[in-house]
Amino acid sequence: MDQYNEKGFVEEPASHHYPADGSDEYVAKEGVQVEDAAIDSHDRKLKRSLKSRHMGMIAIGGTIGTGLFLGSGTTLTAAGPAGALIAYLLIGSMVYFVCTSLGEVSTFIPVSDPFNHFATRFLDPALGFAFGWNYWLSWMLTVGSELVACGIIVQYWLPNLTGVIWSLIAMIIMFGFNAISVRGYGEAEYYFALIKVLAVVIVIIVGILTITGAIGGHYYGGEMWHRPGAPFNDHIVGILKACITAAFSFQGTEIVGVTVGESANPRRDVPRAIRSVFWRILLFYILAILIVGLLIPWDNEDLVKSGGVKDVGISPFTTVFVLAGADWAAHVMNAVVLITVLSAGNSGLYACTRVLWNMAKEGKAPRIFQRVTKGGVPIWALVFTTFWSCVLFGISFIGNQDVYIFLVTISGVTGFVFWLGLALTHWRFRKAYVHQGFDIKDLPYRAALFPFGPMYACFLLTIIIVGQGYSTFTPKFDAQGFFSTYIALPLFVIMWLGWKYYKKTKFVKLDEADVTHGTLLEMERNGEIEIFPYSPGLTDRVINFVLRRNPQQH
Repeated sequence: MDQYNEKGFVEEPASHHYPADGSDEYVAKEGVQVEDAAIDSHDRKLKRSLKSRHMGMIAIGGTIGTGLFLGSGTTLTAAGPAGALIAYLLIGSMVYFVCTSLGEVSTFIPVSDPFNHFATRFLDPALGFAFGWNYWLSWMLTVGSELVACGIIVQYWLPNLTGVIWSLIAMIIMFGFNAISVRGYGEAEYYFALIKVLAVVIVIIVGILTITGAIGGHYYGGEMWHRPGAPFNDHIVGILKACITAAFSFQGTEIVGVTVGESANPRRDVPRAIRSVFWRILLFYILAILIVGLLIPWDNEDLVKSGGVKDVGISPFTTVFVLAGADWAAHVMNAVVLITVLSAGNSGLYACTRVLWNMAKEGKAPRIFQRVTKGGVPIWALVFTTFWSCVLFGISFIGNQDVYIFLVTISGVTGFVFWLGLALTHWRFRKAYVHQGFDIKDLPYRAALFPFGPMYACFLLTIIIVGQGYSTFTPKFDAQGFFSTYIALPLFVIMWLGWKYYKKTKFVKLDEADVTHGTLLEMERNGEIEIFPYSPGLTDRVINFVLRRNPQQH
């Protein structure tokens, strides 16, 4: 029988349940069925090698993607400067609550596959299966699309050379970073993210100087908000369109949740990374779209064309530099977008391999994906993902663009589905935790404004998932567009109900949900994760100073 301490957590050796890297099979309570997947312990270990600086930059890097550099123009055209700003505020707030939901559960139970694992423990093992494979599918398709993008971007400089060569080189680079070790991935993402952050900060500074007339020779002020059709274009419908585009640009922010299973200090680093989400959204998205809307007319014809990687020369960020008098900006932004694409592909391979590895441990994927190298890399999961990403790239290469666009659309929709799953999982976890008599003060990290946060995220995500196919209905019905937009939803339902029927799984009741095994506290007590002394970040130091609070009593 389990022995509990004064906090209510299990004192048994964690090897009977979840080890620090989340690798052992899930020993579930009654009603939760997971297969045994035995394998030598030598092959079970992931390495907790990601340091604080890696976690912080990975969190930042997941926020900044091609959706920001290239897609911001589309939102401005769809809704006007004020409408685009509102759309980014709405979606940014929703993403913030999704990330805090992920942060609370991931810090409490630090595993490498929050999408399958948490849904299995707190919702339904069949939903866990569907969310896990849904997440793998989303990122695998993303990696394939980034390979295509790499070839297009390099052709911006070398138009007479085929982009296939550069795409394959990019694949080799991304595979190499992931195959070396988790440190290889972490170091690559650290520098990729650093470059992206510097690019956005420079754009913001240059934009402010241009708006005020300090450079560029013209004072813009708020004149772009007073043009005909501004500040709102198409009113509510325009804002909805902009929300959908903005939501796509935020995808990737959840990647920090996958890195938890390989964080050296999840108690400190995960909450720090999650807390920074608010400032990252405010700086990199809200402020950026505000500056773009103050400098570029919402009805600028080039904005409509700026949504794809081949149009980097007319990216809104490039236009900001051009208005400041820097005509060479297109080359700089092209290099930044190339780095962004490599970063997205690098992160996609990492996320896919960890999710496949964990699902194989639970019997939801082929056992071969459990294999881990001495460097802590799930090598066959990496090879499998690389293979299918290359297949997707090959489909585009042979000229079947309709298939390619169809698959990329699925990638975006599946992203919204697993975000919805994160919000639902957090809500269910907190309900079960309190229902079983535990005190939320014992949680290493608590999400703000519960239950409003996950409920608000679920509401907005439902609207986005349902409303994203709006354009396929007007001005006339587009059957192909409708099919490509919504096909991801029945695929998810088929995976869910198919696994439920095959395994006869049941919905997890509140009193059956496992909130005691594999927790961070249990891992620290059993020496599976090193206990680091409390090290306050900048925000904590300010709060401690204002409240005259002793940091050691934090």
